[in-house]
Amino acid sequence: MSPLPLLLFAATFSFACGIILPLIQVERLLLFTDEASLIGIVAGLWRTGDRPLAALIGLFSLVFPAIKLLLLHIAAYSKPPRPAIPGWLRALSNWSMLDVLLVALVIFTAKTSGLATAATKPGLWFFAASAVLTAGTSALARRVQ
Repeated sequence: MSPLPLLLFAATFSFACGIILPLIQVERLLLFTDEASLIGIVAGLWRTGDRPLAALIGLFSLVFPAIKLLLLHIAAYSKPPRPAIPGWLRALSNWSMLDVLLVALVIFTAKTSGLATAATKPGLWFFAASAVLTAGTSALARRVQ
């Protein structure tokens, strides 16, 4: 039996948790604490007028990974011949860990600035796991085809 369904479930579950759970907790001046999820960050950027940045982060962090997972589900559960994952989506998935790197840079900057402290939250770990599991699932799906 192929591990593809289990890996695909884990990737999808991790992606869902990664976008709704808090990614980061920032504490400023020991009085104010903020926690932000990926969806909350995109919505906040949109509300504050940073719409191009919100759209860019939304596309690469939410839309493209969701489309890739959907296509992987279709490929995994369809009967042979399985539909191939488009090359353009495979190329875009190379950027999937960029979001994790950006959050890590924000945490590093907050910790070293002296003005705030930052800590990772479970959403970041789920999001990172989703990126790794999706890449592994994609490679396994290509090998099965």
